[in-house]
Amino acid sequence: MNNQAPTLSIISDGLDFFYDAISFSRLESLILTPLSGDQLERAQTVINLWRASRISKNNYAREFAGDLPDRYVLVTDAALNVASDLSDIASLNNMLLAALDENPDCIVVLFVQGKALNKYNSAYFDQKIIKDNPRVQLLVQDVHPVRLIETAEAIYTVTSYIGFEGLLWGKSVRTFGTSFYSGWGLTEDQNESSTVGKSIILKTLVYAILIEYYSFIDPETKAYCEVERLLEWIGLQRRMRERFPACIYALGFSFHKKPVVRDYFQGSEVRFCNNSAEIPEHATVAYWSRKYETDVIHSKGCNIIRIEDGFIRSIGLGADLIRPISWVMDRQGIYFDATQSSDLENLLLTSDFNESLLHRAQFIRKQLVTHALTKYNVGSASWQLPETLSSNNLTEASQKKRLILVPGQVESDASISYGASGIKRNLDLLKAVRDANPDAYVIYKPHPDVVAGLRYSGQDEDNAENCCDEVVIDVTMGELLPQIDEVHTITSLTGFEALLRGKKVVCYGQPFYSGWGLTEDIIPASRRVRNLSFDELVAGVMILYPAYVSRSTGKFTTPERALEELLIWRDQKSNSLSIWQKILRKYLQWTKSS
Repeated sequence: MNNQAPTLSIISDGLDFFYDAISFSRLESLILTPLSGDQLERAQTVINLWRASRISKNNYAREFAGDLPDRYVLVTDAALNVASDLSDIASLNNMLLAALDENPDCIVVLFVQGKALNKYNSAYFDQKIIKDNPRVQLLVQDVHPVRLIETAEAIYTVTSYIGFEGLLWGKSVRTFGTSFYSGWGLTEDQNESSTVGKSIILKTLVYAILIEYYSFIDPETKAYCEVERLLEWIGLQRRMRERFPACIYALGFSFHKKPVVRDYFQGSEVRFCNNSAEIPEHATVAYWSRKYETDVIHSKGCNIIRIEDGFIRSIGLGADLIRPISWVMDRQGIYFDATQSSDLENLLLTSDFNESLLHRAQFIRKQLVTHALTKYNVGSASWQLPETLSSNNLTEASQKKRLILVPGQVESDASISYGASGIKRNLDLLKAVRDANPDAYVIYKPHPDVVAGLRYSGQDEDNAENCCDEVVIDVTMGELLPQIDEVHTITSLTGFEALLRGKKVVCYGQPFYSGWGLTEDIIPASRRVRNLSFDELVAGVMILYPAYVSRSTGKFTTPERALEELLIWRDQKSNSLSIWQKILRKYLQWTKSS
């Protein structure tokens, strides 16, 4: 997705290459092959997917964001020194003059992009035509051309691939050279072709070139793939890269986080700053969580993006500087802050969860449960129901105690400060759970950062064993959750992970997953007025809200692929920390205690 990125499609032609207008190529043979109804339908699907994904031949640049005329035709500046161009300078000028003569009521946008920028090939046009005609608008800029094609009334080209893309967008295309898409009755051609009289429909051309002629490489698995898979992947990159403005000011990020910030803001130039004095007015500023909520940047009219870890993060703790596989970037608030709306809350309130999205959510939920995946995926010990509570040792079913899990939280975390208006301490939560459930078997699990010595334990948390039946330490949530009946929490993500497994969840604060009719809420969230299904909640939380970056490609990926990579990561990872991670942990433990 940059101009040095590896090629994702290749051509093998035993006859001659498609850009050779003199010789007969395998592509021409494929174009002349009759297609079945299913093949034509698949070609139309590819056309629709190409448009929906806003794809072009090269996809590294941002879309053109400037003003365009109300009515214009697009003239592509053919690069003269490439094998596909058999034209001469005269044909370029003829093309420009034809665009002017044939469209007297339109502006003519002369577009120079990509490799042509190095040669500035508009110099090959008669400069007098350009200077003397006010209807010629010269656009010399390396931009993604889709918007230019989409809103043009017609395309004029010599042999540029943009002519083919114009056909995909349903545009009238006029050619002044001989290309693979000209001469088939789909374009108006200045030059006569050897295929003249052999008319086809667009779907025939699309099937031949995009489905049969090219071979495509899956960027994540490196295996050959179908064109639909590649279009979906490139479409994802384009959507994610266009989410934010071209320039982002990243405020207050440590050295080790800077590469991660760049990864999650691919498509934008990231400028790192240590203080707000370096940031101009009305800029777009990204910072971690709520770190700079009272900073003067808020008086500069800046657009704010708050960043936090996603809901499946890594194999290992973030405090150990393990790179995240997902982040959330929120422009309204942040998901754990119940005092104001967030992008997540808005998504859950307003999204139309269609069948396709819900099917994906159901698959993700099953993957998380089946493979016992949680946010950090730490812990190695196993846990079993105490023998005295086993149904084999109970004389009556009614004697079975409910098993309640209370997950510990870091009491200084913002999720407690901004998501809990009542109970804010782990020990107070344990006491409330015990008082409300005197006959239950209550399990307390301290937060893994506290166990690792990387964060402070809660006030009087060392006395937790006096308020519960058992304290468990080095057990993964993925193993523990299936065995318990209920989770009682302030705002812990464990509550969401329990919902995925069909468990009862009681919320004493207002976490992002409360208030949607799926939890028992001690303090209801008044803004959340919509009831959701489990899969609708998962669709918003796991698909629509976060961004995922692949560990194998460094590019954006889907939550489904992120889960696959987490499983591979978990299988390959040793339980022990690396030497540098051990040194870092010792340092963090020392700074916490000093």
